Amino acid sequence: MIRSLNNRFYYGWIVVAVTALALLVAAGVRSAPGVFLLPMTFGMGWSRATVSFAVSIGLIMFGLAGPLSGAIMNRFGTRWLMAGGMVLITLSMAMSARMQSIVELDLFWGLLSGLGTGVASTVLGAAVANRWFVARRGLVVGIFGAATSAGQLLFVPLLVSLVGIIGWRNGALVLGGTTLALVLPILVFMRNDPASIGLRAYGADDEPHDSPAIQANSGIMRTALRTPEFWLLAGTFFICGATSNGLIGTHFIPYAADCGIAPSVAAGTLALMGSFNFVGTIVSGWLTDRYDPRKLLCTYYGFRGVSLLLLPFVSTPWGLTAFAVLFGLDYIATVPPTTALVADKFGRHNVGVVFGWVFCAHQVGAALAAWLGGVVRDGWGSYTLAFLAAGGIAVAAGLLSLRVRRAVPSMPAVALS
Repeated sequence: MIRSLNNRFYYGWIVVAVTALALLVAAGVRSAPGVFLLPMTFGMGWSRATVSFAVSIGLIMFGLAGPLSGAIMNRFGTRWLMAGGMVLITLSMAMSARMQSIVELDLFWGLLSGLGTGVASTVLGAAVANRWFVARRGLVVGIFGAATSAGQLLFVPLLVSLVGIIGWRNGALVLGGTTLALVLPILVFMRNDPASIGLRAYGADDEPHDSPAIQANSGIMRTALRTPEFWLLAGTFFICGATSNGLIGTHFIPYAADCGIAPSVAAGTLALMGSFNFVGTIVSGWLTDRYDPRKLLCTYYGFRGVSLLLLPFVSTPWGLTAFAVLFGLDYIATVPPTTALVADKFGRHNVGVVFGWVFCAHQVGAALAAWLGGVVRDGWGSYTLAFLAAGGIAVAAGLLSLRVRRAVPSMPAVALS
């Protein structure tokens, strides 16, 4: 048993807390488009498709930041990466508050916001979890997913209130100030990896220092691109992004408005979705430590698909509340098992790079769904076609998950009491 676990509190849990806080705030910023979409369209005279396109740019940049983050982490460490992400978000929100044109919308609200939030994203959490933990890894990834859910839970109602009181521009400034306030705690408390403070990963006390499981491979993507598992994981995560933060995250409040539901009520429903997502993601992390991740993914995607297929037939506050509960349970629950499969197949110190590209696929799917959701609504006058298509591909993702061949990890996780 490593010394730090016998004699004192393991510092990795402080790293988990700092990372979770950064993910929470970044998720709060990423939830803003769903709240600001209608105020922007009404206040600036832009169409839903125009604002949705800017959101799509942000989601694509969010995804492309994943592989970039993995490379930066390997070179400079997670500490400076996380602090840099907060600074980029601050600049994005400050400039978004002053934008007047569609070009500025795409540049500040889309490109820069997506890059900043993408740096402090799920990829960062996955890398931190796999560098600091062998045992309890799934639980830690679940905690990070829950932090993302909590960001939605806390920020969506807050942003709706801010829009009503001070407008969306000042709401953006509040978001920028919040992210700026995190930079100092990150620089003070964040550490790059256990070795930087003389520790080993939690539960890895018997793992040899030269074990392939703990060594980053600079050529890992050349290997990954030649394996069907990478494309299966990237493809299913593409669908995950399209059916979660792409379609529902961007268009749920506008859909509720189409149903005659007040924005404040819709925001409360979306926050409820976040609270159940909080629970679902924590439970998913716990389950991932104990059960086959492929079967978990099949269950999650199938459950999500059924929820989306039923959504066009739900138009009352109580009906949307029921949908929020069901959909919220697996909104981000796919992250722990997907991360576990990447770590098992490609090595836990390669997660930052490989999962970065898998997550990039997630965000490309989210971007397409965010934009096409607006196009469908403008062209057909409703979201029905978009929801039905999303439900169908979610079910397909569940079936594809079962085809992933799970590699045997080079070292088993050590169960700690």
